[in-house]
Amino acid sequence: MVRLSTIYTRTGDDGSTALGSGQRVAKHAPRIEAYGTVDEANACIGVVVVAAQRAGEGRLAEVLLSIQQDLFDVGADLCVPIESGETLGARLRVQASQTARLERLIDEHNADLAPLKSFVLPGGTELAAQLHVARTVTRRAERVVAFLCESERGATSEETMKYLNRLSDLLFVLSRWANHSKASGGAGDVLWVPGANRTENPGA
Repeated sequence: MVRLSTIYTRTGDDGSTALGSGQRVAKHAPRIEAYGTVDEANACIGVVVVAAQRAGEGRLAEVLLSIQQDLFDVGADLCVPIESGETLGARLRVQASQTARLERLIDEHNADLAPLKSFVLPGGTELAAQLHVARTVTRRAERVVAFLCESERGATSEETMKYLNRLSDLLFVLSRWANHSKASGGAGDVLWVPGANRTENPGA
């Protein structure tokens, strides 16, 4: 059980912070950047939860709240480097079953959507736009974790990267789903039109 009684400790005033293992590292270390960006993605999803509730999409809000729980698991996994000989269950690690659940949610929400004929612009309803913001931040978190997995190979769970990969895919599908939902007033996808604002004369 986590218990926080003191919010400020002053121990980070020198630009360092403690990992879950107790090791102190610079606040700009790749591992801190990784779980810090996951936290940022989680905060973006929190904004989407509020938008979903306001739009009357209670089921979507529940799905996103469960994902927020998962993202704390991802952060907990990333903040403790894997030690040589670590026994199964010794630490909270993201499981393949959590990633598989995202795949099922993708299939569920994508089932009734028409195949895309162009790229989708981030927008449409307020809910869809917020989902796109969460998607792009999640993609950034995935890139940062991918760098961490490469730079600290063996010390970082690759399942965290897989989870974030699927999550960004799910958020994209949910943004399309929101733009087709009657409850949230969606009118369909907002598609990219290549060269829409180009002039006839390229030199003009």
